[in-house]
Amino acid sequence: MASLTIASKANQASTLPVLLVAQYAKEKDPNASIEIAFSDVEELLEVKETVVIFKSANAPDEPLYKDVIQTVMHEYPKLQGKHDSIVREWIGRTNGFIPTDFKSVEGPLLELDSHLTLRSFVVGYSLTPADLAVWGAIRGNKVAYAAVKKGAMLNVTRWFKFVEETNMWIAPAVQSLNAHAQERKVAKSKEGANYDIALPDTDKGVVTRFPPEPSGYLHIGHAKAALLNDYFAHEMYKGTLICRFDDTNPSKEKEEFQDAIVEDLALMGIKPDKTSYTSDYFQELYEQCVKVLKSGKAYADDTERETMQHERMHGIASKRRDATVEENLARFEEMKKGNEEGVRWCIRAKMSVDNPNKAMRDPVIYRCNPQAHHRTGEKWKIYPTYDFACPIVDSMEGITHALRTIEYRDRNPQYNWMLEALNLRKVHIWDFARMNFIRTLLSKRKLTKFVESGHVWGWDDPRFPTIRGIRRRGMTIDALREFILKQGPSRNIVNLDWTLFWATNKKYIDPIAPRHTAIAKENAVTATVKGARVAPFTEDKPKHGKNPELGIKKVAYSPEILIDQADAQAFAEDEEITLMNWGNAIVRKITHSLNPLHRSLVTGLELELHLQGDVKKTKQKITWLATAGQELIPVELVDFDFLITKDKLEEEDNVDDYLTEKTEFRTEAVADGNVAAVGEGEVIQFERKGYFKCDRAFKHGEKAVFFCIPTGKVNAGK
Repeated sequence: MASLTIASKANQASTLPVLLVAQYAKEKDPNASIEIAFSDVEELLEVKETVVIFKSANAPDEPLYKDVIQTVMHEYPKLQGKHDSIVREWIGRTNGFIPTDFKSVEGPLLELDSHLTLRSFVVGYSLTPADLAVWGAIRGNKVAYAAVKKGAMLNVTRWFKFVEETNMWIAPAVQSLNAHAQERKVAKSKEGANYDIALPDTDKGVVTRFPPEPSGYLHIGHAKAALLNDYFAHEMYKGTLICRFDDTNPSKEKEEFQDAIVEDLALMGIKPDKTSYTSDYFQELYEQCVKVLKSGKAYADDTERETMQHERMHGIASKRRDATVEENLARFEEMKKGNEEGVRWCIRAKMSVDNPNKAMRDPVIYRCNPQAHHRTGEKWKIYPTYDFACPIVDSMEGITHALRTIEYRDRNPQYNWMLEALNLRKVHIWDFARMNFIRTLLSKRKLTKFVESGHVWGWDDPRFPTIRGIRRRGMTIDALREFILKQGPSRNIVNLDWTLFWATNKKYIDPIAPRHTAIAKENAVTATVKGARVAPFTEDKPKHGKNPELGIKKVAYSPEILIDQADAQAFAEDEEITLMNWGNAIVRKITHSLNPLHRSLVTGLELELHLQGDVKKTKQKITWLATAGQELIPVELVDFDFLITKDKLEEEDNVDDYLTEKTEFRTEAVADGNVAAVGEGEVIQFERKGYFKCDRAFKHGEKAVFFCIPTGKVNAGK
């Protein structure tokens, strides 16, 4: 296997062109195998300006660090064409786009702009390494990239967008380089982030809380809040963590959700010192509401919802705002009874009518709801809002530091107002950025709609950002903890790509994933192998070449084998190939379909074993399965795409307008006989196909189902 090592701290204008051309080789030739790695240095050797090193599969002991793009083109003929000399000339010109001052790159950019007049590509009429080298140099140079984005050079801007939009693999390739840079950046301090945020009064003890509402399953955003509160309480300050269920809305809450949250926290290694419920404090909260009513700092209101929203938005006082204390208390008692009169009313804090911060405009603090509560039953008909209950219970439970997402920032003055109005102990607040991901919904309301409409299988759907969903997809808890803790308590709001998330996971699964083989059933090619033993036989092989602790598997050999259609189409007659776990063979005959519509379809192969051949010198290294000597196991390989098509949905966007048309991709395949013993939940690698998690184990008469685990190298949604 060839390898490419890139200095991740180097100028990307020098490294990105090489990365893109290497990735293009893999895109053009499915059998091209180039392992790409990043090194956390500015230069790879003592030789000045060595930022990339390429090792050919044919000469791994002869690393190259100059003219790497030219070498890759030579190694992979599918990158070559009739305009090679011109392509190489333009590759040489990429040095002109490396300087980081505009005066130096302006000339080459203007020359390129003139050249691209009436042209879609730098050379010829299709994409070549020249386009990728020049595109990569510009994209890697902040100054040149900024000039292109401004659109001053129309032809360059047009070409730049065209190349990116018509080659969907480019963005993930760029992201892989950027993701490594980001990973390096967040790894500079403990746990990959700066946790020294100067929380006040920590010398007096630290008590944090995680207050989930039991109205759905935890998603990755909740996981960040839980892990950060756990980190500050248990690791940084050796304090106390309370898990408090905010069960103040009986219309939405279920014991099912509550139990699932407890399980998910345990899976993440979070062990609260105490678990409590806001419903434990309903009596105290009722008394505090009576207190605030008696002080004249709250009032009862029966304004209709739409009218109330309009008045709050436009700074108009409610007609009930100046009601007497006695009137307000009487109406609160009607609410407590849950009768027809009571359900008309709510209690609002008398904060402000026209405060610029709309969260301070007389928010509702108590509602009437006759529905039975899943813990307290029929005892209560009135329930506090989160904004009223949270600060009060925080103060009562001894919370010292309330760590919560930045979306609550406008409500922080409201939080403090409640404590001051009721003369309760103050609590320090720290806001941190919520974790957003591209093409991902984290709104519980929208996720619930997906579940209830049948758009997904349930809360543990592998396309869902719930803890259960991403675990079912193949995320390990260790990787989840590492990734989230690397984000830290920063207040910078970012829209994260899933690439780095899944790349983190790969570090954990690669060393422990047994290697197996699967061949797609569709148009699978039967090949006869001359020189093989007539009788099928098996040999013991390690399940993982670098981890003998995973044990041994049986590899079957027979004179007839199955090969993937894509591999067969890449062969040439008399070409020497490598059958992985067997040895080299020479392709003696290729039979194609007689159907004129499918002439490229391979229908048969004749191979001749050449076991003395050098596996390092073959271009094609393929997986295969013996048709005898083992029971081939039927499997279904399932891959997924994102549920929505837009990176970030705005508030005014209708989710239904951005639903991905197809999000499941199923491939029927057969696997080696060892797969029969793979249990549900186990992670394996089907060699040359990727990592998979077993969602349903094999039973006789029932195929096994495996979910593809993203690795960060491709679109994480699919």
